[in-house]
Amino acid sequence: MHELGITQNIVAIVAENAKGTKVKRVLLEIGKLSAISYDAIRFCFDICSQGTVLEGAILEISEIQGLAKCPECGAEIILAKPFGRCECGCLQLNLIAGEELKIKEIEIEELCV
Repeated sequence: MHELGITQNIVAIVAENAKGTKVKRVLLEIGKLSAISYDAIRFCFDICSQGTVLEGAILEISEIQGLAKCPECGAEIILAKPFGRCECGCLQLNLIAGEELKIKEIEIEELCV
């Protein structure tokens, strides 16, 4: 399960950027073509965040649709798999989106002084 290593890295990056402040929410963008299981990330997030500033944080995941461009006719095609065929018959599509994994937002607690 490569999601465990991915989630450990996410927690480490968010914790570093939070600089010791409690994290309330994390928003990830994960491409549909990335071969990453959202359920596994959620499960691992709960485990990996224990004892860190992320413990108890809400994890939100936004799915990024697979998208490719046809080099023959220029059409953009939505993909459910990392391959496909354009309506013009071309099979050599250029992937535009769908493989990414981004930490899009983190929300931290406000400190009132």
